[in-house]
Amino acid sequence: MHILLIASAFNSLTQRAHAELREHGHTVGVEIAGDDESLRAAVCHHEPDLLVAPMLKSAVPEDIWTARTCLIVHPGPAGDRGPSSLDWAIHEQAGRWGVTVLQADAEMDAGDVWATETLAVPPVGKSDLYRNEVADAAMSALLSAVERFASGTYRPRAQRDIPEARRPHVRPYFSQERRRIHWDRDTTENVLCALRAADSQPGVLDELLGAEWFLHGGHREHELRGQSGELLATRAGAVCRATADGAVWLPELRPRRRPGGSATFKLPAVTALGRLLPDVPEYPAPGYPNVADEDWSDIRYREEGGAGFLSFSFPGGAMSTCQCRRLLDAYRAACSRPTSVLVLGGNRDFFSNGIHLNVIEAAADPGEESWANIVAMNDLVEAVLLTTDRLVVSAVGGNAAAGGVLLALAADEVWCRTGAVLNPHYRLMGLHGSEYWTYTLPRRVGPETAERLMWEAWPVGAAAAHRMGLVDRLVACGPQRFRAEIAQMAGRLASSPSVDGRIAAKKAERERQEATKPLAAYRQEELTHMRRTFFDPDAPYHALRGAFVRKVRTEGTPAHLAGTGPGRRVIVGGPVGGGVAEVSAACYQRE
Repeated sequence: MHILLIASAFNSLTQRAHAELREHGHTVGVEIAGDDESLRAAVCHHEPDLLVAPMLKSAVPEDIWTARTCLIVHPGPAGDRGPSSLDWAIHEQAGRWGVTVLQADAEMDAGDVWATETLAVPPVGKSDLYRNEVADAAMSALLSAVERFASGTYRPRAQRDIPEARRPHVRPYFSQERRRIHWDRDTTENVLCALRAADSQPGVLDELLGAEWFLHGGHREHELRGQSGELLATRAGAVCRATADGAVWLPELRPRRRPGGSATFKLPAVTALGRLLPDVPEYPAPGYPNVADEDWSDIRYREEGGAGFLSFSFPGGAMSTCQCRRLLDAYRAACSRPTSVLVLGGNRDFFSNGIHLNVIEAAADPGEESWANIVAMNDLVEAVLLTTDRLVVSAVGGNAAAGGVLLALAADEVWCRTGAVLNPHYRLMGLHGSEYWTYTLPRRVGPETAERLMWEAWPVGAAAAHRMGLVDRLVACGPQRFRAEIAQMAGRLASSPSVDGRIAAKKAERERQEATKPLAAYRQEELTHMRRTFFDPDAPYHALRGAFVRKVRTEGTPAHLAGTGPGRRVIVGGPVGGGVAEVSAACYQRE
């Protein structure tokens, strides 16, 4: 079938739906919903067999859903209605939740039900839950619903015929008043619950040091104590704040937008506070190996079964200059340990999304900070590529993009959870790209596929990534099981009798490759392009970066997504500056 995705943004779930529906043999178009007329025009242009809305904040016009079946993905169980389903699930500490695929109707979330799935709700942030457990359940339900629609015989169930939906639970919008933290009386658990329900968006509005901020994310502190609401310490860019019975680490802050002012964006808390930050001590992250799992740190190292595990978790997957350097230090420390296998990553959410555009945007000189960040990122990737005394595995538990994908590809093997989506391109940010992509990407998928991945700039699902060689092994498990599964796999690899031979072969191959074309040559070629862009005030990168970090909504559907129906063709720009490629949308279906 030809399916048209309509969405308020090409977010993580929409990208996954785009990738997995294509994986199941459908052709897929995308329309970023604007006004009703543009949506009508898109439907007329695509003439889809089915409309699917993975994430839509506005109502579908009646003349569209009465003429064509439109499936809405609602992140709540049947009978749940309202715009803040996941916020309520976390706020009420629900042990289980649901996802419903229903048919668009006159009343929001009240249409007939095509499919439902249930999911566990672990104690994680809303965005993490959405990208993982919710996305897994949503795709299972959506693929079932699409298959049922394609059969032509299935009839969806009216909500009045579903026992749990007979009395709809209409939940109001989860306002900032409901999210408010009372530092003088709220326990650490209550504070963390409030922060989890708002971690990425919209944040929790709060007053701190005489200014208003949105708090994004939070982690428990087990030892530090102080007067409620007081700032106690800093660590890795986060600040520690006392609660009524303990303390929490706040990794990111966003200043409240002033009337008439420009949009604000999230930054590491220490960076955001700047000169407002009082003189509090810096409590370094635990050393390597980490002694106590309960101590919060964004970088951790442990050893199990002869393998080392260097995990990291940065908000939004972005890696600033400082974070890259700290991770490189940790990587070097891990390489000093007597292990034959080193696993990089292995957490349940983002692997990495490359350089930290928010920190760059806030810098006094964004060009200089861009350069420092990309050099630090290259140093990290280079260290992985030059490791020849052990096998390195990238364990990709969640989504990855741009330089984050290339960091993963620097390893000898890439193990990827089946729910992850990869975006191994830079073009949409106006960049040539770096992190040795001109070496690692063609080496894995061949030069033609490498160029196409960069030029088309489409998300790649885990199954397609495995088939084309981006990924070596798929890990079919839920996000909560990923760490344990990786530990078992790495233990088996470390104890394998072939591991010493593989390490020797790897070292010989690196020497052969170095003699053919040194890694330094790839680095210089790529960074020459990047430096030229960073220090050109007229380069599109600067405006694209600003729009991205401030979440400026663009009019219409981006060109690389538009017109992707059967037999249609789309014009997209190339990654190496200049030139235009005409790409058949149908060709991607063969991947």
